[in-house]
Amino acid sequence: MKDKRILYVSSELVPYLPETEVSKMAFEVPREMHHQGAQIRMFMPRFGIINERRHQLHEVIRLSGMNLIINDMDMPLIIKVASIPKERMQVYFIDNEEYFKRKSVYNDENGKFYEDNDERAIFFAKGVVETVKKLKWAPDIIHVHGWMASLLPLYLKEYYKNDPLFAESKIVTSAFNYQNSGVLNKEKFVEKIKFDQISGEKLTSLKTVNNDCLLKVALENSDAIIKGSDDLSENIVTHIDNLNVPVLEYHPMDDFSEAYSDFYLNKVL
Repeated sequence: MKDKRILYVSSELVPYLPETEVSKMAFEVPREMHHQGAQIRMFMPRFGIINERRHQLHEVIRLSGMNLIINDMDMPLIIKVASIPKERMQVYFIDNEEYFKRKSVYNDENGKFYEDNDERAIFFAKGVVETVKKLKWAPDIIHVHGWMASLLPLYLKEYYKNDPLFAESKIVTSAFNYQNSGVLNKEKFVEKIKFDQISGEKLTSLKTVNNDCLLKVALENSDAIIKGSDDLSENIVTHIDNLNVPVLEYHPMDDFSEAYSDFYLNKVL
């Protein structure tokens, strides 16, 4: 993996959020590829429950300052960065006070799914791409983990399809069995994405908004797929089987390293 450029984008990441199947793999995979000599960049949302002082987050002024248009609204993009102790790896955080200041991740204090989670996902996808553009860092592979990152493949394939920085980038999505992603408003969600001139034909999977819809959209716009959970729903397994892309079967935490690097080098690139 020496000198391969891999961009890791995840909804969740330890040590900044509690340990889950997604947050743990989103940390372990880049750490292992980093040890194998890959150049990596890691991105996640700057959720309000992240303790900035403890994790030593600080704003990157040269990357912050632009506004992203989300459903006809100007939303300021703030970029923060932190280093993972002992690993010599940096994590970039996509931040915006309106979307990410609240002291919870996906649900309010009553357990209700935030109504603007759709806009938060759009903002996160655009924010990652715009930041990478400012870094002028062309990734060989873009590896997506977690449902809030699931719009990134769609936006790269459609909204940013003519951007030369990503012309050679291959998108890999890890499919996980999400338990509590919640349900978004179908009509509003589709219209907000269409605002970015993305064709409704690309949004067919969103016509039935459920736990699987965002993952399906990510898978449909990926160049390769990794089964991140051993217990994926039959619906998702069937969907993957119907896509004509390379697929890596599930590998547990203690047995993924060689399989992932081989997949990257021999199936993706």
